Amino acid sequence: MGKIVRFVTNGSNGSGSGAASQSPLPDEELFDAYSRAVVGAVDTVSPSVVSIEIHGPSPSSSNATPRHTPGPRGQGSGFIFTPDGFVLTNSHVVHRAQHIEVALTDGRRFPADLVGEDPDTDLAVVRIAGTQLVAARLGDSQTLRVGQLVIALGNPYGFQCTVTAGVVSALGRSLRSQSGRLIDNLIQTDAALNPGNSGGPLVTSRGEVVGVNTAVILPAQGICFAIAMSTAQFVAGRLIKDGRIRRSYLGIGGQNISLPRRLVRFHNLAAEKGVVVVSVEPNSSAQHAGVHEGDVIVGYGDRTVASIDDLQRLMTEEQVGSRSTLTLMRRGEKITLTIVPQESRTVKK
Repeated sequence: MGKIVRFVTNGSNGSGSGAASQSPLPDEELFDAYSRAVVGAVDTVSPSVVSIEIHGPSPSSSNATPRHTPGPRGQGSGFIFTPDGFVLTNSHVVHRAQHIEVALTDGRRFPADLVGEDPDTDLAVVRIAGTQLVAARLGDSQTLRVGQLVIALGNPYGFQCTVTAGVVSALGRSLRSQSGRLIDNLIQTDAALNPGNSGGPLVTSRGEVVGVNTAVILPAQGICFAIAMSTAQFVAGRLIKDGRIRRSYLGIGGQNISLPRRLVRFHNLAAEKGVVVVSVEPNSSAQHAGVHEGDVIVGYGDRTVASIDDLQRLMTEEQVGSRSTLTLMRRGEKITLTIVPQESRTVKK
């Protein structure tokens, strides 16, 4: 293995010539520096990392009074992010849990209450009542750079506080949540994740949490994802305040479709794709607005809609009850309807 050498400039060599002296830094020192960065980050964050055990009825039980399994139904990870016991984790870790138990790295165990969950971003907040809790230091995920060192902590397969390290492989990725909605602004990393890592923190070398580990791509290796802390902080704040995230809802089922090029040119459309309406829910905003099956949505307000994901991104809390326009193609004609989105009917459990 060849030596990795870094040259250090001392400024002047005493003779006034200004020549730079060369000071090689051996491989061992570089690797030691890397190790110290990982160890320091782990020491900082590990007291905040928790193991989450989910208890509930046996999936095989069909009786009216459910029988409980002797052990946990599922396990995952999380981390304390406030001194008063709020814990951030993944929605899919705690979804439909009847009883949640949280174990700290110091051996203490607490029952936890579900504060709220948001399946659309795969985030949830639970709370424990304990003293001398160590809250993780939250970092700014928007300052991350591709290639930056990151460390993942969690409890894969029940092995408590397991550490893996890697780099940020990419930023701004998108991934489909279990609810079907697209999660944007994900961090891709090659820090290894396994079942049980879900909900654990992704941290920088400074021990600052910049993401919530959420998913891996199987059977690929080294393709793992974390929800950016900028998203997690927003969602967690709303869950603590309201127990849920409000989003707007039109009440349609749709599919992405390509439009005939002649139609795009004739109507001067901004995109060659749209969303064809395959179903309209009764008593929904779409039905009240006059949307029909077979209509192709190409715009909402002043924004172009070329896919279902485009439309979902526009269905924010601010749109609930707010009058807007829906641009459609119907039998070759371009029409505009007025629509007032309702609040999403997605429930916590």
